[in-house]
Amino acid sequence: MSKDTNPIAPFLRQLAGILEGELHYDSLMKTLYATDASVYRAMPLAVVFPKNAKDIQKLIQFATEHKTSLIPRTAGTSLAGQCVGEGIVMDVSKHMNKILEFNAVEGWVRVQPGVVRNELNHFLKPHGYFFSPITSTASRAMIGGMVGNNSCGTTSIVYGSTREHTLALTVLLSDGSEVEVKALSDGEFEQKCTLDTLEGSLYRHIRDELSNPEVQMQIRENFPKPSIHRRNTGYAVDYLLESRQFSENPDPFDFCKLLCGSEGTLAVTTEVKLHLDPLPDPHEIVVAAHFDSIHQSMKAAQVAMKHQPTAVELMDKIILDCTKENVEQSKNRDFVEGDPKAILMVEFRGKALGEAIAQGEQFIQSLRDVELGYAYPIIGPERTKSAWELRSAGLGLLANIPGDPKAVACIEDTAVDIEDLADYIDEFAEIMKGFGQNPVYYAHAGAGEIHLRPILDLKKSADVQKFYEISEASAKLVKKYRGSLSGEHGDGRVRAAFIPLMVGEENYALFKRIKKAWDPNHVFNPGKIVDAPPMNSSLRYEPDMVTPEHQTMFDFSSVGGILRMAEKCNGSGDCRKLPHTGGGTMCPSFQATRNERDTTRGRANTLREFLTNSTKANPFDHPEIKEVMDLCLSCKGCTSECPSNVDMATMKAEFQHQYYKTHGVPLRAKAFAYINQLNGIGSKIPGVSNFFLSNSLTAGVLKKVLGVSPDRELPKISPVSLRNWYTKNYHSLTGKTPCIKTVYLFADEFTNHNDTEVGIKAIKLLRYLGYEVRMVDHPESGRGAISKGLLEYARKVADKNVELFSKLISADMPLLGVEPSAILSFRDEYPRLVSKQWVAAAKKLKVFASLIDEFLAKEVMAGNITPDQFTDEKREILLHGHCHQKALSSVNFTSKLLALPRNYSVKVIPSGCCGMAGSFGYEEEHFKLSMQIGEMVLFPAIRKAGEEVAIAAPGTSCRHQIADGTGKKALHPVEILFDAAGLA
Repeated sequence: MSKDTNPIAPFLRQLAGILEGELHYDSLMKTLYATDASVYRAMPLAVVFPKNAKDIQKLIQFATEHKTSLIPRTAGTSLAGQCVGEGIVMDVSKHMNKILEFNAVEGWVRVQPGVVRNELNHFLKPHGYFFSPITSTASRAMIGGMVGNNSCGTTSIVYGSTREHTLALTVLLSDGSEVEVKALSDGEFEQKCTLDTLEGSLYRHIRDELSNPEVQMQIRENFPKPSIHRRNTGYAVDYLLESRQFSENPDPFDFCKLLCGSEGTLAVTTEVKLHLDPLPDPHEIVVAAHFDSIHQSMKAAQVAMKHQPTAVELMDKIILDCTKENVEQSKNRDFVEGDPKAILMVEFRGKALGEAIAQGEQFIQSLRDVELGYAYPIIGPERTKSAWELRSAGLGLLANIPGDPKAVACIEDTAVDIEDLADYIDEFAEIMKGFGQNPVYYAHAGAGEIHLRPILDLKKSADVQKFYEISEASAKLVKKYRGSLSGEHGDGRVRAAFIPLMVGEENYALFKRIKKAWDPNHVFNPGKIVDAPPMNSSLRYEPDMVTPEHQTMFDFSSVGGILRMAEKCNGSGDCRKLPHTGGGTMCPSFQATRNERDTTRGRANTLREFLTNSTKANPFDHPEIKEVMDLCLSCKGCTSECPSNVDMATMKAEFQHQYYKTHGVPLRAKAFAYINQLNGIGSKIPGVSNFFLSNSLTAGVLKKVLGVSPDRELPKISPVSLRNWYTKNYHSLTGKTPCIKTVYLFADEFTNHNDTEVGIKAIKLLRYLGYEVRMVDHPESGRGAISKGLLEYARKVADKNVELFSKLISADMPLLGVEPSAILSFRDEYPRLVSKQWVAAAKKLKVFASLIDEFLAKEVMAGNITPDQFTDEKREILLHGHCHQKALSSVNFTSKLLALPRNYSVKVIPSGCCGMAGSFGYEEEHFKLSMQIGEMVLFPAIRKAGEEVAIAAPGTSCRHQIADGTGKKALHPVEILFDAAGLA
């Protein structure tokens, strides 16, 4: 609904005028916030980014007066639909993300709810502390959401849940009043009960409720076993009942225990005071115990818990198989032996490595003694991070199950006593057989919580009904074992309907009375925990809907079309990770703007919404899609780092192609797409061309016409093209004989016309090292045309290249490239872009197309290149990898290659995208963001380096960005090796 047709729009405009933050109610923003990581979809009334508590007070007043609601949201990774609703979604991540106070002596920190968990620990680490609950989403999960869900994570068997670490909460009540809740002395509790305020009435209400012997009996008899520390079903009155006011325990009364896990249904949190733990023992190992059955792994979890591990996590065969198809995670599964039905990952820590290893070996011996498991590799400290990344990627990886049936979150949060776990899982498996299910098993075995997921197609009404029936059957089984239906993901919408079954009607009635006392007007996140709508309604997809098919230039048939590529995004939010604590490349624009629309998730949700529901002749002709795609840098980070492998760069190129059908191709897009032809013309008179490209007057006019930033230097044309140089000079080159291998060098459009010197040095280096270098007359790579969406032209280029090189290239005669974005087109886009008759050839050819860095590194490993061929002088090198290289190859090849000379030391800058991204950073409207991305990690790292340190960057656009951002010249890795070889 647009601003003009929304009946409440005038009131929303008035509200926007009095807020310090921003309020939006356009169709794009509402689409972005209509879903989270759950199966639910609800179009909100508006989206607001409050700047402070005063803004939230105004929002509470507005929602009360206009009979609407507030849905609090941080990272939007909830699995139970907690932050989906039809009211005003209140995203605190944009502004309320400050660390307010830190007390190192007492070991606590006070933060706003939008602080990211890993960002907090990045701040705390130098002081020797950390906030210990660690969820699989810790790179983007925020403290407010962790409080709302009472998050636990992998280490809860040692450190407990968020509830145990919450010392105080500053909250806004439903009347807008601000109060602090914390542990109270008896006198303080009684004083609170005397207050003539809403706060006072809440203390009196809970005192009266929990003093009632009948209420106490109902809680103690019907709540989950107290031995289950992951128990989050309903409101945590069982924890309040253990206060000394109502029991023999010495624990003080603390409303924090109630609000943790209340999912924003009782109050709005504006500040959180957290207890901190000292950093754990520094040395850790992981035993990856392999099993032939889930039952064996459950029995092994009981054994593991007797050895005081710090984490016990499960992955089943379905998850493990999904990791094979993920570019990034396939690198992290090198410890997997055979084809296990399950792997139990058990972490041990010690003050010394030997101590941790000894614990692990004792555990392994215990498993052998009872004949559990068949392989027990010990993963050392240098590999534990990647092993845990494999486990953490579980949620997103499940989207890689092909087709519309997916592993659905509905019964994934059950927890039982660890002693009941194996029997519970056996019964669960039998129940699932009755539904024809082979579910997914993963997660926190040591805590008695297994994330169980049935595989359902929620586009079909029969499976929507089964969605409910399986959930109901699971709830009954959990109740039999007196377990908790929710261990850490919360009730939300998906489990709320079963709360009366789990805790009894009397306790459910108590929950409703608590909700009414705290929120009489149902302003705070209604429909969650109590009074929820049917759990199989308001889903992402309409039952029995037909998924629209769209004709595309790229071949998306492997996933069922471009729409299903977008649908692969399950909302896990990996694209919201931040540069210092999340690492990787994805998603550079979000890292700079912190806007949801600039995430891969935001773009995928927008594509899904409009391609599904469009009534236009051209379903791609929506300004909303254009807006979210605008800041996509096509870095390809999502193709490897997104667990679901959502390929946004390809979808952006396809979108542009389709959009141009209605709106025409802009002049600037044509100029960048046809840059090879333009440079070819300019290369006939390079001196004159460079004068016009560098003269302030003529260059200024050119930049103005094309929309290029005046602060950018236009790339100059080399005095001679690489092709011409090769023709005239190659025959005179000498090198190691006999030749080791013949290679073909791809003279891409950038190296051929702009970076000829790099290409020349590459040829000389290859020849010196003993390789015959061949070059043939071939088309450009088409990289510019692909990135700008001129796909018909790009296909013609790809067809010609595949036709030519498929006859020349083999394993013994590979195709090498200097520029990553160009040569990797053979590996990535070509097989999906070429005409049908060339698909098979393109798929065969992709295996033999390689970055020169990658090729040389493999030749080093084969013993064909040695340090003796290079200098012994010392040199320090800082390396920035190209985005496409990171996604489709590896920076490790370049790093190892540059470290080949005996006294060369290489440090890889932990940077993501440089910010230039081909033409993106040249474009006037993108220049500022481009530089902002560079300033996150890359530029500061280079500025800190001494003048003697060499800066290496394989990408031409990266080298230009480094020059513009730091004033330093970056070298292609072959230039550094060329110098190391003493060549001229």
